[in-house]
Amino acid sequence: MSGDQELSGPDLRRGVPLKDLEDGRPLLGHADDEAVLLVRQGDDVHAVAATCTHWGGPLAEGLVDGDSVHCPWHHACFSLHTGEALAAPAMNPLARWDVQVDDGTVRVTDKREADPLDNQGRHAEGPESVVIIGAGAGGAAAAEMLRRRGYDGRVVLVDPQEAAPYDRPNLSKDYLAGNAPEEWIALRDADFWRQHDILRLVDRATAIDTKARNVTLSNGDKVDYGALVLATGARPVRLDVPGADADHVHVLRSLDDSRAIIAGAEKAERVVVVGASFISMEVAAALRARDVHVDVVAPEPVPFGRTLGETLGRWVQSLHEEHGVEFHLGRTVSRIEDARVLLDDRTELPADLVVVGIGVRPEVGLAEAAGLEVDHGVVVDGHLRTSAEGVYAIGDIARYPDPRTGERIRLEHWVVAERQGQAVARAITGDAAPFTDTPFFWTQHYDVPINYVGYARTWDDIQIDGTPGDGDFEASFLADGVEMAHVSYFRDHASLKTEIEMRRAAEKKLAGKVSG
Repeated sequence: MSGDQELSGPDLRRGVPLKDLEDGRPLLGHADDEAVLLVRQGDDVHAVAATCTHWGGPLAEGLVDGDSVHCPWHHACFSLHTGEALAAPAMNPLARWDVQVDDGTVRVTDKREADPLDNQGRHAEGPESVVIIGAGAGGAAAAEMLRRRGYDGRVVLVDPQEAAPYDRPNLSKDYLAGNAPEEWIALRDADFWRQHDILRLVDRATAIDTKARNVTLSNGDKVDYGALVLATGARPVRLDVPGADADHVHVLRSLDDSRAIIAGAEKAERVVVVGASFISMEVAAALRARDVHVDVVAPEPVPFGRTLGETLGRWVQSLHEEHGVEFHLGRTVSRIEDARVLLDDRTELPADLVVVGIGVRPEVGLAEAAGLEVDHGVVVDGHLRTSAEGVYAIGDIARYPDPRTGERIRLEHWVVAERQGQAVARAITGDAAPFTDTPFFWTQHYDVPINYVGYARTWDDIQIDGTPGDGDFEASFLADGVEMAHVSYFRDHASLKTEIEMRRAAEKKLAGKVSG
């Protein structure tokens, strides 16, 4: 998770020749035992911290685009001018340094730290109050961005989980594998919310009155809102077979779920993972890191076949097999007993622990009961507005128009939820721009990170450059000759360029519709 960089390059306190700085090309140096990124833009030179504030990615290996730098690991984006975290998954800004140019030499001088919610002197108008139901990725990002925009009205986060918000992707990766302490899981501590006047209510919302504009909580209290953000997320699908409710059978959605799996793995010798989803296979990799035998049971013939295609799916399967995972594909579970799992072909698998990862369903009950339009998710427009005035929906529940295709899609990606939360905060405070961010997610299997940019529900061609398993590759998923999605391993610049190009294409298409 941590990406602490060894100091390299020139001492920027002493300076470097201005003529050696190529416009838009980052130079990695250091100042006072800290890695610093120096970037020239015409007559201006900017200096910011060289380590991403999300998981410590090396920004010098990222991509500079105009006044921003993009992290190669998980595509966070920062302003080179102010250090502000412009796009999730990073929330904290970069430190920056003042820069002097004298006699053709560039030197950094004073360091400038920034508050995570520094509003840069902005003041944003908006409704009297904003209530956010759900303190996961999207809800927390919305609350933070409201304050960063300079909104000074009441902000209330409602969520029944005491521990929320926290870094959910880590629950199936480093934390579950035992490589990250629990201290890394929280996105913010309680003091952060108090300091920035964001009220955290640990309670469950039970009803929404869109006419009276209030939310009823499980304790009977009502909370008024000027704007309401629904970020209720999704719940795991559970097996419907005998024994599926046994104590040693788990799903993975929350921090408590991950803790329970860890506790079970500490006593287990053999685990059965049901499903070959991304979260299931990350769980398999994490449990192998704990030296537990893992069997994977799934009905599909190839893991990730519907998302990555057969070639890449087989490659990911081979990664797991090289680490000792045994697959039982084309099979389903018929029964779970105390120490074994029975499959539909009568195979018996010893199992001290069972983890089920067969998908999730969006939590749309509140929205449906409130009379909002629901169709395989909460239907929203390009600004993430629902059918009720002043009510927005983001994250796993939001079914929004893909700006590139016009098709309504619903994505269960962490970064998408965060960026939608940020977009809604902008919309609530007067920004008229629609949501055009390119979908992005990453998955980790042992020491292999895989980046996925875009969205391809179907495709008619996959073009692969490089060979999976030989160190690096990238794959383009095409429909009628148009790249719909891009998958890569250790080709970070290609992944970042694709994301930026797809976003610009979406913005151009929407601008054409408006002008037309």
